[in-house]
Amino acid sequence: TCYLLDNTLSIIMDATAEDDTFPTLSLKTMNAGRIAPLALYQEVAERLRQRIFSHELPPGTWVDEQALAADYGISRTPLREALKVLASEGLVTLKPRRGCYVTEISERDLDEIITVMALLEGQCAADTARKASETDLIHLRSVHDELERAADTNDIDGFFEANQAFHQEVQHIADNRWLTQAITDLRKVIKLSRHHSLFSDGRLRQSLAEHRGLLDALSRRDVARSEQLMREHISSGRQALAKFAASRDSTT
Repeated sequence: TCYLLDNTLSIIMDATAEDDTFPTLSLKTMNAGRIAPLALYQEVAERLRQRIFSHELPPGTWVDEQALAADYGISRTPLREALKVLASEGLVTLKPRRGCYVTEISERDLDEIITVMALLEGQCAADTARKASETDLIHLRSVHDELERAADTNDIDGFFEANQAFHQEVQHIADNRWLTQAITDLRKVIKLSRHHSLFSDGRLRQSLAEHRGLLDALSRRDVARSEQLMREHISSGRQALAKFAASRDSTT
């Protein structure tokens, strides 16, 4: 009887392997509804990301996993998964036998990042000049109007938000998800810098003038000029950042 049973099972298993239509339940199918652990580490990653951007966790800070796990009321497993995500974004650095640290950005790092960003965002501007519909340009002008209003009241935070929205809209119109992803990742790393270029004397007005010129080139669908002005805009932001950092260092 045992022989017959084993033989029957063997025949069924062989037939199943040969027939792709035979219904099977994979581990992936059975676990399809288990989303809580994924959502948990993503939420932890976002909370830590915001604490890093606000400099509540400044660059160079050692990340106390035990304390954070206790604060969030979670085990260290989802916390470590969250830290791996942030490490892939360049926001933290995992050091063997030493733990996890918030990444520190050097002046050389900023120079190199801005060089790459100028190329990427320049390409986005060129693609936008090439692809933009009249509706796209109308919306881009409305975003630019927010820049004008913020500049009129010297609202640096408002100008920063409108500036972010303007660049994101250019990326949206360019419609290249790989460019957008690369730019987004680099902007996250730039936020690790302790300084903000818009605090540099005269930078807000300079940035506004650069946006006006860029919007004009985009509206005229001048591909080469749009790319050039965007590259110059990104590079001048780095120069303003260096100027502000130097002025801060001279007073400390």
